[in-house]
Amino acid sequence: MSTDKLTIIGGGLAGCEAAWQAANRGISVTLYEMKPKRFSPAHLSNNLAELVCSNSLRSNSLENASGLLKEEMQRMNSLIIKAAHETRVPAGSALAVDREGFSEFITHALEGADHVEIIREETTRIIGDTLTIVATGPLTSRALGDEIKNLTGEDYLYFYDAIAPIVETDSIDFNVAFRSSRYGKGGDDYINCPMTKDQYHNFLGALMEAEKVLPRDFEKTVPFEGCMPIEDMAERGRDTLLFGPMKPVGLTNPKTGRQPYAVVQLRQDNRYGTLYNMVGFQTRLKWNEQERIFRMIPGLEHSELVRLGSLHRNTFIDSRKLLGASLQLRKHPLILFAGQIIGVEGYVASSAMGLLAGINASRLILKLPLIPPPVTTAIGALVGYITETSDRNFQPMNINFGLFPPLESKVKREVKRKKMVQRALADFEVWKDSLAQ
Repeated sequence: MSTDKLTIIGGGLAGCEAAWQAANRGISVTLYEMKPKRFSPAHLSNNLAELVCSNSLRSNSLENASGLLKEEMQRMNSLIIKAAHETRVPAGSALAVDREGFSEFITHALEGADHVEIIREETTRIIGDTLTIVATGPLTSRALGDEIKNLTGEDYLYFYDAIAPIVETDSIDFNVAFRSSRYGKGGDDYINCPMTKDQYHNFLGALMEAEKVLPRDFEKTVPFEGCMPIEDMAERGRDTLLFGPMKPVGLTNPKTGRQPYAVVQLRQDNRYGTLYNMVGFQTRLKWNEQERIFRMIPGLEHSELVRLGSLHRNTFIDSRKLLGASLQLRKHPLILFAGQIIGVEGYVASSAMGLLAGINASRLILKLPLIPPPVTTAIGALVGYITETSDRNFQPMNINFGLFPPLESKVKREVKRKKMVQRALADFEVWKDSLAQ
């Protein structure tokens, strides 16, 4: 058994951040990256930490959950945030970067770092008696995917995700929406947004005409019936949705005493009840189209869409059943997972999980106690989401304020986020200090 060195599989943002955090704590790190011997379908550069989808790392504002997460990472000497600031390009309040410069900065930093050895070859085996962080990303190779499947169990590894949008509960207009379950079974478990016949057909027309995101060559697949995009269902006929996710049967609007012509149902998505999922609304619509069209739904006109829908290839594990708060596999505690493969979305969230995995792996080697970040912090809220137990199907999530526990006292919506940020940063500093002891 080797626990004095750390192996990291994957040279994306999460793997690089994990390596940086561990090396800065004096840990010997071996980082495996398969490029340039082999490339995923989406990668082109030989550099580590290659950005392939966007040059924006989202908002830098502290009133945005992504901005708060970046602030927390910066306070932990994050390599990813350092590289972003060094290669920043103008983009208003968003943290946008020169993509090539960003990857080059990180590559040079790790190539010149003490305690880091970079091995440019593909790894297809995970050695269970060696402390290892698996950070292989959403396009994990088939061979390594099979290894992860054997390690975690076939039922806990997914290769495509069909994601429906998620809405902040307090942004729903309950003057229009109502709580109820079909035929009164299950109490008030669902939030229902009722539609008249005219509203339904206007919504349907907009849905049919909307622009879609075309799948890339490696994403071309026929989705199974259970995750059919809402717009594909609509193309089967004008009334198809009325017999599918928008069926009104068994629901009575208490405001009218009648059954709506159509209904959009939302189901609770987190333990706090601050987020609700739009049931059956997985989609390939472009994001701006989703925001425009889904706000045509009565009750959602001013909704805060914290996650938009998608259907794409994404290798990820069912972290709620597999990982502890330390990001260790419960059955194999010498193996940690980090990055998008654990069910977080976006570059910043992926990097943050690499940061935490690097810290925890270091503390395991140094025989120090593992101290989880408070759930009131951005990093802690993400960990809470991906590791809390649930019977529902697990789907990836980006950082948003709906993941945080509610404030102890109710405040006006316009000051709620400011109070959450203040609480988060105060608790974060306490956690940071505890790591130094």
